Amino acid sequence: MKIAQVAPLYEAVPPRLYGGTERVVAHLTDALVDLGHDVTLFASADARTRARLIPVRDQAIRLDPAPLKSDLAAHMAQLSEVLARADQFDVIHFHTDMIHFPFFERFADRTLTTLHGRLDLKDLPAVYAKWRQYPLVSISDDQRRPLPDANWVATVQHGMRPDIYEPSARSDGYLAFLGRISPEKRPDRAIEIATTLGRRLKIAAKIDAADKVYWETVIQPLVLSNPLVEFVGEIGDHQKSAFLGGADALLFPIDWPEPFGLVMIEAMACGTPVVAFRCGSTPEVIEDGETGFLVDTMEEAVAATARVAELDREAIRARFELRFSAIAMARRYLDVYGSQLAGRPFAPDVAPAEILRPTLDEPRSFATLA
Repeated sequence: MKIAQVAPLYEAVPPRLYGGTERVVAHLTDALVDLGHDVTLFASADARTRARLIPVRDQAIRLDPAPLKSDLAAHMAQLSEVLARADQFDVIHFHTDMIHFPFFERFADRTLTTLHGRLDLKDLPAVYAKWRQYPLVSISDDQRRPLPDANWVATVQHGMRPDIYEPSARSDGYLAFLGRISPEKRPDRAIEIATTLGRRLKIAAKIDAADKVYWETVIQPLVLSNPLVEFVGEIGDHQKSAFLGGADALLFPIDWPEPFGLVMIEAMACGTPVVAFRCGSTPEVIEDGETGFLVDTMEEAVAATARVAELDREAIRARFELRFSAIAMARRYLDVYGSQLAGRPFAPDVAPAEILRPTLDEPRSFATLA
């Protein structure tokens, strides 16, 4: 199957530091290549991929030192490159929200759009009502709640490459918070949980410009005044095995409708249990009492964190490999691609084995991949 993957341009593919969507696109793209498909990635030139790369910007936007940049202009240029080649693909898979809708109406039945962000925004319902011809994929069932009548065709949970995460049989005795410093991620709750238990907490997080005031006025004073808390800053993939694998638990004390929460499965890949507030996607990702604990209050969070040693770290890694590997994600998307092709009025002449499932001699796990 000839597949185009269209990535956002904010981070490299995969990101050098923080970044969710671009990391998922990187792992999906490589897994599709490993499963024998002809994949083209439209991304910034600093992408690292096994697919054919069409560079549409010299580097990802966020770490570009240029003082003045236009993310809209960059993505418009990207769409122009995709549109010029649209006839070359069986499926064009967009990860760029709805920006392509007005331009790809002629190819709508050849597209798939995965929505990666929150959908409870004022202006979205009208857009998804106007352009109903575009098939949409959610990354959790909960993500759909603000737009129940949109043209949903599947929910496909994220997956990651198991080989880049080294599971740890035992922890180094601290708690971890990984992600972004923002009010909805609630790092203040993580600090309170750790302090109540008298446990060390390491925070590895990005601070966006929009959250700088929140950091300076709320979180930084809590960090500086608490000897149990260490702020590590942003970390990349090469640091996550040590950071997450060394933790007794990942604290995920969110206070918003999280669409997925990639850090939860990254912790699971390292064998580390997750203590998550029951919010957004977390009940779909965490198996309560198996890969972590789901909680509703701070009291429950403290009690659950005190119990994480009861969970089997090897079993947590095994559940990650079964449910959240990149190959598992790619196979689920192939099912969706196949369904879309099968339902197309004038589908291209693609062999059934290409459309539906990989052949038996294709790799089944990353243990067999280079």
